[in-house]
Amino acid sequence: MNLKNWRTLAVALAATHLTACGYLFGDGGMFRDQSEDYKRAPEMAEITLPEGMRSDALQDIYPVPPVGSGVIAPGEFEVPRPTPLVAGAEEQTVRIQRLGDESWALIEEAPGQVWPQVRSFLASAGINVMRVDASAGVMETDWLSLEAASMSSRFRMRIDQGVQRGTSELHVLQQNRAGDTANWPDTSDNPAQENEMLQSLAQYIADSAGNAPVSMIAEQAISAEGRISLQKDSGGTPYIQLALPFDRAWASVGLGLEKSDFEITDRDRSQGIYYLKFLGPEAGEEGGWFDWLWGDDDSYPHVGDAFTANMREIDPTLIAIYLRLQDADEPIDEGELQALLNLIKGNIN
Repeated sequence: MNLKNWRTLAVALAATHLTACGYLFGDGGMFRDQSEDYKRAPEMAEITLPEGMRSDALQDIYPVPPVGSGVIAPGEFEVPRPTPLVAGAEEQTVRIQRLGDESWALIEEAPGQVWPQVRSFLASAGINVMRVDASAGVMETDWLSLEAASMSSRFRMRIDQGVQRGTSELHVLQQNRAGDTANWPDTSDNPAQENEMLQSLAQYIADSAGNAPVSMIAEQAISAEGRISLQKDSGGTPYIQLALPFDRAWASVGLGLEKSDFEITDRDRSQGIYYLKFLGPEAGEEGGWFDWLWGDDDSYPHVGDAFTANMREIDPTLIAIYLRLQDADEPIDEGELQALLNLIKGNIN
């Protein structure tokens, strides 16, 4: 090939390369920045279906939320500080919790992250899965012949949302292959086998924390919003709403109060009342949460004051927790009350 032909070929290749770059990376290319495309999207008419066809499945992909018609109240008011997600951050990713005969694993990950880890554990252990229901957060194993066991067993794993946002609870139920196996029992036939399976799962999840994929089905089906929130009653008084049965809520609130620098001086379980003394941060201890809630003052409100935490059962699985000053002529300032409630709320699991 002579020099002229080489030059012609080089020009043609360069033109092809530039055209390809424009096709792939230019303003109209396949790999262009598409983050602003929604601004140019045309509004399309709704799909018209033939008569007799149902339109339940046709929904907007990005529905526009309704605009509130609220007005700003006149006068001065103080904008509250945003609350950190969790007041008392735990170092452990997985912890075994117990209440009476019941035990479960509390995991500092959303349900959508825990689900694939449980499946991976079963696959690694060579355990066949007979039933999966991601919308209910349930996996059931095949019958297993365990060492030194007189009969086969099977297990059901249930993943629930945790009390705090972005956490999960893992429950294990065991059943012996004897009697009625058409239905699962209310409690495990062999608590020792249940505990061993729960411990093994908890250790596996702890070892693989942060490296697991996310199950979108489980993520959508099992809420990661948590079961605790700050609400106001009809009179405008703030309180903590906790979606747990009373027995577990009573134990969880007691631990949460102690983690929140309250001393429990007495308790009346039949009335659902904790009697408290607010200790505040210890001398020389960095304020942390207190600095966040009240600023950088050297002293914090209500240190040494006596309080009551009153637990009211809204329904069998929903509890309202009110915090009140004892023997006070004036009610506690609403901003300070919300700060204390947020402190307690972040320490309840």
